[in-house]
Amino acid sequence: MRCSSRITIDQRRICQLSRAAIISAEETAEALHTDIVQAEVVPRRDGTLQGESFFVDTSQSGIGKVSLVHAEPYARRLYFHPEYKFHKEPWEETIEHSDGRVEHLTHDGNANAKGKWLEDWLPGGKKENFAPDTFKRLYRRNSEL
Repeated sequence: MRCSSRITIDQRRICQLSRAAIISAEETAEALHTDIVQAEVVPRRDGTLQGESFFVDTSQSGIGKVSLVHAEPYARRLYFHPEYKFHKEPWEETIEHSDGRVEHLTHDGNANAKGKWLEDWLPGGKKENFAPDTFKRLYRRNSEL
């Protein structure tokens, strides 16, 4: 008895699926970024730590790596020191500059600000399935023909 088979690999479809995975990873990171900001868990004084200095880095998405970045040098200190005052309540501050200018600062703060603010999205956290579930949903959508 002889048996033979022929396998044809659809390289075009494999490339489409690979590209869908990259796009889905980038979109998942953006969705995670948005969810973290909306949860108001990032310590916030002037908004820098969760504003323009908190972003999604997609520079290595081609190899399957996307990152959430806090580009402020004090982010690590705040993250690992939950005893810090996180400006949860509204606050006001007056700063007198050496040139005579007086600056009045007010802010609402973030109601849920805390140290280790990403723990909810890590294994064991209450939102641990957010990233995997979001990726699955986006990959299904992005990989359709």
